[in-house]
Amino acid sequence: MIWKPNVTVASIVELDGKFLMVEEESLAGPVLNQPAGHLDPDESMEDAVIRETMEETGYRFTPEAIIGSYLWHNDDNETTYYRSTYSGSVCTEVVATELDDGIIRALWMPHDEIIENENRLRSPVILESLKDYLAGKRYPLDVIKYHLK
Repeated sequence: MIWKPNVTVASIVELDGKFLMVEEESLAGPVLNQPAGHLDPDESMEDAVIRETMEETGYRFTPEAIIGSYLWHNDDNETTYYRSTYSGSVCTEVVATELDDGIIRALWMPHDEIIENENRLRSPVILESLKDYLAGKRYPLDVIKYHLK
């Protein structure tokens, strides 16, 4: 048997001291997450994070740096995720009004409110990547090399 982790991307967007988050459905009820999702076949990580942020929030995302990559095993669904988190900016107006299935809403939250809602976070990677972001960790986008079709 060949084991393969799920490859995902996420975005961190800070504006006026608040972070762009999404509230989404899960089997356990509504949870909070950063805009995030799975990499599609033959898609670059940058294209995936742009697409996922748009689909989940309605905002056009411009990636500026990589904050880090995180490996996490979710015991609830026995799935391992390999997630790369990007920081960047969004245009200040909503471009798309229809959000992905399962997304309840996009919202802007201050860091302390995210921490207060730790029990509602989809994964521990959210706080870890925010901690790295706030510590100033930034890696250039070209640290990931592509050899796609």
